[in-house]
Amino acid sequence: MGDQVNDIINSLSSVLPEIFLAIGFFTLLVVGMLKPKLSSVLVFSIVIFASVGILTFLDLSSESKVLFGMMKKDAFSSYVKLLICASAIFTCLLSVPTVKEHRSEYFAFLVAMVLGAHLLTMTTNFLLIFISVEILSICSYVLAGYSFNKKSAEGSLKYFLFGSVAAAVMLYGFTFLYGFTGAVDFADQRFIQNLINVQNPLTHLSAFLVLAGFLFKISSAPMHFWAPDVYDSAPAPVAAFFSTVPKLAGLVVFFKFIVAMNLFGQSSIDWQFYAAALVIMTITVGNFAALKQTNVKRMMAYSSIAQSGFLMIGLIVFLPQGYQFFLYYATVYVAMNFVVFVYINSFEKAGITTIAEYSGLGKTSLVANTFMLVGLISLTGLPPTAGFTGKLFLFSGVWSSFEQTGSGMMLVLFITGLLNTVVSLFYYLRIPYYAFLKNGKPAVSHNILPFENLLGVFLVLVLLMLFFQPGLLMSWINKINFVL
Repeated sequence: MGDQVNDIINSLSSVLPEIFLAIGFFTLLVVGMLKPKLSSVLVFSIVIFASVGILTFLDLSSESKVLFGMMKKDAFSSYVKLLICASAIFTCLLSVPTVKEHRSEYFAFLVAMVLGAHLLTMTTNFLLIFISVEILSICSYVLAGYSFNKKSAEGSLKYFLFGSVAAAVMLYGFTFLYGFTGAVDFADQRFIQNLINVQNPLTHLSAFLVLAGFLFKISSAPMHFWAPDVYDSAPAPVAAFFSTVPKLAGLVVFFKFIVAMNLFGQSSIDWQFYAAALVIMTITVGNFAALKQTNVKRMMAYSSIAQSGFLMIGLIVFLPQGYQFFLYYATVYVAMNFVVFVYINSFEKAGITTIAEYSGLGKTSLVANTFMLVGLISLTGLPPTAGFTGKLFLFSGVWSSFEQTGSGMMLVLFITGLLNTVVSLFYYLRIPYYAFLKNGKPAVSHNILPFENLLGVFLVLVLLMLFFQPGLLMSWINKINFVL
């Protein structure tokens, strides 16, 4: 008992960021009863996220450490937590003109989701994974309905129903894997060894049930059906948050689980093959469905689905440089995704929600549409933006995997990914096409707040800088090692 108490005490200093988030969540709930001003809760929330980000950054270079026997603090998960904190700060800034009701509770749910995401990136324990996913999910269901209208209520309900089924399926898979191995931690050597000894079709089916829950969180096919309705009905800042924070956390635990189920190359099935098939399906479904969209947020929902596939590419090549390419592209994805949502949110406040309604806006809002163009070009993967560099890294990782393994599936993934990049060009550039080349008079006048352009120019500079100087980030990422 004494050793366990000492272990808990020694682990507390390593979870200070998560303790800060928990304190911030309860503080916002209590303060909410006092009806605070928006500026107060906004500043408090940003301070919480910034403090957590600083603590995480200061701990980034420290050695890996097991915490409470249920979590593992390492540089890989810490870097992703930094991206999560950055996404949360951007979401807070976008929310200023959007949140009208229950402001304190809104930011409390954002803090709780970040806490759930942090826990999910650090754990390989079945129990804590389920708790973390439920923290993320329950808060997501509420935030999805924060427009407080019939449409958002419907989107929130669909999200809740789909999420409840996905969580139940995932939990069912956990119970089977625990029954086969007697371990609740898939990184435990006992789990790996026992699974090697009892490999059969049911163990593989159990793993796919678990993956269903992870694929739901990252909005990956075939568990993506909730995304378009939820993105369309939720406030734009919430949609931007959903497209980054749960996705990044889910991708980390997805990667760790796939590595564990591969049993260090001793699995009787080729997990890389099935993971690559999921990636191909996800990218293709997301891109081709986006081609038919007329609503901007629905288009970005399908874009988010396709981007999940591209992010997964770096993880499934099973190469050391692969997860480093994933971290680079994840960083770029946060920047390019938010620069687009900054202006989607701005135009949505003026009632501009469909692509056709952007006609002529390039003349009346030149700066906004130019910055948005840079973000869309980066999402496509074209120079001179960091999206091009990120996809170049990812495809080079796929090609390296093909050369080393000779896997035909890696070659198929390489070709499919390139073709889908071309397909994405036709829907990402539809908004700039209407804005700059179509004649039209905006139906609604609108004002872009100074802080929105300030945030926009910062994100655009990041995208341009990381194209011309990718080494500034990669030299740092290359020092990060991954160990299950």
